[in-house]
Amino acid sequence: MNRRDFLKSAATGIAAIALPLAAFEFVRPSELFATKDNLAIRWVFLVDTYKCVGCGLCVKACKNENEVPYDANVTRTWVERYVITRDGRRFADTPKGARDGFTTSRIELGGDKFQEIRNEEIEKAFFVPKLCNQCENPPCVQVCPVGATYQAPDGVVLVDRSWCIGCGYCIMGCPYGVRFFHPVHHVAEKCNFCYHRITRGLKPACVLACPFGARDIGNIKDPADPVTRIIMTERVGILKEEYGTKPQVFYIGLDREVK
Repeated sequence: MNRRDFLKSAATGIAAIALPLAAFEFVRPSELFATKDNLAIRWVFLVDTYKCVGCGLCVKACKNENEVPYDANVTRTWVERYVITRDGRRFADTPKGARDGFTTSRIELGGDKFQEIRNEEIEKAFFVPKLCNQCENPPCVQVCPVGATYQAPDGVVLVDRSWCIGCGYCIMGCPYGVRFFHPVHHVAEKCNFCYHRITRGLKPACVLACPFGARDIGNIKDPADPVTRIIMTERVGILKEEYGTKPQVFYIGLDREVK
C-alpha cells in the first residue's frame, strides 16, 4: 500500500468513527506556522461587475497559466451570467465556465435543456466573475484530514499536491463551489490568486487578461493600495456572508440576486 492509499484509508476511518478533526494534530507545511499578525501583506481581490462583459478572456488566461486543460469542464475561475426577466423569472448560467464568452441568448438550464430569452423580455442582465474567496475562516482547511490544504501567512489558501490524497472533503466543504479534482493530477484544485506570480510582484493572469479592468488584486494592510482604498471607501459586497467564512473577494455592483 502506498502513502496515498494508506492516508486515504486512515481518513476514511476517522470519518467513520465520527471524531472531530480538531481532536487530531496534523503535521502541515511550514508556512502554516508563521505568524500572520506580523506580516505586512494580506491579499484581497476586487471584482467590478459593472465592467465585466462576460468575454471569457480571464478564464482562458487562467487555464493557460495554471495548466488546467483547455477542454476540461473545470476551471479555477469562471463567469456567471444572470438574467432577470420582466415577469420576474431569474436565470443563471456559465457555459464552459464562460471560457468562450456568451455568444447566444440561450440560457443553459442543466443537462441538455435550454431557455431562449428574447431581448424584449429582459429586465436586467449582468455578469459576475467567480473564484476562490480566500476566506479568513476557510472551511476547506478545517476539514482536510492530512493538512494538504492550508493557509499561508498572507491569507491565501493553498493546496500541496504532494500531500493531497484526493478524499474530496475540501471540495464538499467549500460553500462557494470553487474546488474540483484536477483531471490530470487527480488532486484537489482551486484558484490561489496565481500565488506563484503575486509573491514575485506580478499580477494574476486573469487580472492582466481582462481588457476592461474588471478584476484587480491588492494588499488590504496597505492603506495606500488602490484596491484597499476602494474597499474601504466604496460600497462593496461579498458572497454568502451568512456562512461566517469572511471571504476576501470583494464585489462592486454585487446584485442581491447573486448567490
